[in-house]
Amino acid sequence: MLDNLTGRFSNVFKNIRGQAKLTEDNIKEALREVRLALLEADVALPVVKEFVNNVKEKALGQEVAGSLTPDQAFIGVVNQALVELMGKENKHWIYRFHRLPSF
Repeated sequence: MLDNLTGRFSNVFKNIRGQAKLTEDNIKEALREVRLALLEADVALPVVKEFVNNVKEKALGQEVAGSLTPDQAFIGVVNQALVELMGKENKHWIYRFHRLPSF
């Protein structure tokens, strides 16, 4: 699942490469592909909608630094949004296993 998601994201970023700056026109297709990739990875629709809207807001307001290309700037926006979505802290999960009832 994560390999598929990684592959889809890589293709999305290739499509932005070569653009002069981030505009609504050149990120529209990229956002569509991000949305489809997340849905194919079984991410809940409300989460996908919120994520895509957050990325769109941040990307459109993003000034591309002189040393970055637009695709690198977009990758940074998506990365930051994923970190915010998943959480910044490394949480250790404790699973408790119960014995199955004997019949």
